[in-house]
Amino acid sequence: MNALISAKNISVIKSGKNILNDVSIDINKNDFTTIIGPNGAGKSMLLKCLMGFYKPNIGAIKTKPNLKFGYMPQNLDVIKTIPMKAKLFITIKKKFDKISLKKVISETQIENILDKQLSFLSGGEMQRVLLARSLLNNPELLILDEPAQNLDVSGQTLFYKLLQKIYSKRGLSILMVSHDLHLVMVSTKQVICLSNHICCCGKPKQITNDPKFLSMFGKDMAEVMAVYQHSNKENFENN
Repeated sequence: MNALISAKNISVIKSGKNILNDVSIDINKNDFTTIIGPNGAGKSMLLKCLMGFYKPNIGAIKTKPNLKFGYMPQNLDVIKTIPMKAKLFITIKKKFDKISLKKVISETQIENILDKQLSFLSGGEMQRVLLARSLLNNPELLILDEPAQNLDVSGQTLFYKLLQKIYSKRGLSILMVSHDLHLVMVSTKQVICLSNHICCCGKPKQITNDPKFLSMFGKDMAEVMAVYQHSNKENFENN
């Protein structure tokens, strides 16, 4: 198969409610796909199905044999009574070599926090540590679920710039759920608008003109995103 992951007509039903309804999606090599949608739209559930953590009631999911993927969850509840340094967390229960570890430490710019306790990390530091852990096995596909939700606007911008650099240099594929539409649209190649089913999908410029997108997010959001794309694309690429 050409796709890294291919889902065909999957549906998830829980307690009589359709969490996902007839969703089909392909993730190919060098894709950068962002899933957007309101709360309760089934975005996190879709990621769980694609990673094999949850089996859909209907439909089929095929994965490239021996696909290596890295996963960055929404957040991590750090148990403060169990001390753990950042470096140990990144490497625990992971197969890796020294070259790969050195690479992710440099890429995510965490050299100065490796000996810090997880419970003392700032929001931005924690996100970079989570990102480093997800990259340690040299994945072909990086899956991120709301990776910048706990950061302020400045932190979000820095995180997405870092993610864009990693995407460009590694040549991997990225599948991400995000609410940070104005920031994500600068770097993503494909946008999927999900509300339990796929409402619309396409390139960022196309999606902002789609009537279904406008009905979900409003004309003001579409205009903000269009302006942000135009004024910040060069900045993202050059930094």
